[in-house]
Amino acid sequence: MDFFSTVVRFFQNGGPFMYPIAIVLVIGLVIAIERFVVLSQAKRANQQAFGRVMPLLKKRDYQAVVNMGRSDEAPIAKIVAAGVSRMGGSGGRNEIELAMEEGVLEAMPRLEKRTPYLATLANIATLLGLLGTIIGLIAAFTAVAEADPAEKATLLSNSISVAMNTTAFGLIAAIPLLLFHAMLQTKTTELVDSLEMTGVRCLNLLTNTARPAAPKANANA
Repeated sequence: MDFFSTVVRFFQNGGPFMYPIAIVLVIGLVIAIERFVVLSQAKRANQQAFGRVMPLLKKRDYQAVVNMGRSDEAPIAKIVAAGVSRMGGSGGRNEIELAMEEGVLEAMPRLEKRTPYLATLANIATLLGLLGTIIGLIAAFTAVAEADPAEKATLLSNSISVAMNTTAFGLIAAIPLLLFHAMLQTKTTELVDSLEMTGVRCLNLLTNTARPAAPKANANA
């Protein structure tokens, strides 16, 4: 209860700029939670899709792979299906590889969506805190200039303390947003790397299974 009352008092003493900083913090937390959930679901969906698509590739059931890419929302299913659909073309392995790379590039914007906003919101929170402090100090010195000389020191000290609350809250909002931004960027990079690695594994399997067997040597030669 004491902690809650301390937080409320701190927020009230910060002045009007505490409210926009709080709004920025809430927006950033919502984006961070939404991105974490989306990336976690994408990672789990890719793992499940990879577990289903590999047996199909080994059995050379390419039509089932294409059908899976149409019905499954997992990026890896669509990437492999794009490669399978190019099998038999005149470009050979290069054509399959380009189709799968195109699938990776298509999946990346959905994975990276809204994550850069967190860094921007962190900067906005910091700048709002500094702006609130500057405006608070201007108001404090203006009030001190018109105050009674005996009260100037106390009034100035209290006003500066209130103004500094805004900077402190701006940093309190910015630091976790920057941490969430770094964490989500790392998670996104790992997910994209796993897509590329899985795509290469499937590409090697496709090209090896699609390659015709070498003719046997003539025993009478």
